Amino acid sequence: MRTTTFSLSLTCSWPSWTRVILIALLLGGCATNPSRTGTILDLTYSFDEDTVYWPTNEPFHWEKASWGPTLKGYWYASAVYSASEHGGTHLDAPIHFAESGWTVDEIPVANLTGKAIVLDIRSQVESNPDYSLQIDDIARWEDSYGLIPPKAVVLLYTGFGQYWPEKSRYLGSFTPEDPMTLHFPGFSAEAISFLLHKREILGIGIDTASIDPGQSRDFPVHQILGQANCYALENVAHLDRLPPRGARITALPMKIRGGTGAPVRIIAILP
Repeated sequence: MRTTTFSLSLTCSWPSWTRVILIALLLGGCATNPSRTGTILDLTYSFDEDTVYWPTNEPFHWEKASWGPTLKGYWYASAVYSASEHGGTHLDAPIHFAESGWTVDEIPVANLTGKAIVLDIRSQVESNPDYSLQIDDIARWEDSYGLIPPKAVVLLYTGFGQYWPEKSRYLGSFTPEDPMTLHFPGFSAEAISFLLHKREILGIGIDTASIDPGQSRDFPVHQILGQANCYALENVAHLDRLPPRGARITALPMKIRGGTGAPVRIIAILP
């Protein structure tokens, strides 16, 4: 954010209260000008009965426990919910695929915010829904936008977000309850190794149900990422609204002690 500086000469004959109001108005205008503060974008899907979960996981459940006026006349509402850690817009902690990796509550808060880098592979996915990001894709992006900076969060824009929450289309299967039949794009092991070791990123995200492609059987991207003590964001919403670079992302998960994953609220501040 740029800092605005100005000088103002106020005549001593002006009443002191007038000078105070004028200065407050000027400073308030600088602080609230949207062009200086940027636009905040929510990259999170709401959780409800339609939320897509990994086929083998328990879905989201929410039920009203108390809902209405009390005997004393005031309104009171409360509900209960339950769900698996891995579903909807959520964070995968390193321990999800690495025994010694951080749990959700152990991830340093400083690691949950960084520059957002958006890699667009929609054209490749149109002809191959099982496509995985390649190092050549990263090289072409960097030719256009510059090197990916350290401590960035790399988001893979596949276009599958357009299908949310139609489970069959989003998971790429007429039998979405069977994880062996899923078809959607993801990262490749080679690409994630490059991003971790050559670009020193903080984490990754994707607009599909998994950072590994749907046809993966041993989830190498999860394994490599977890061993590097980095996290993943899955089912990220509205990546079509982010620029290739220039935005900043913050992802704050529910702080589950010992958690392998958690629902997460993701926001981006656009340039």
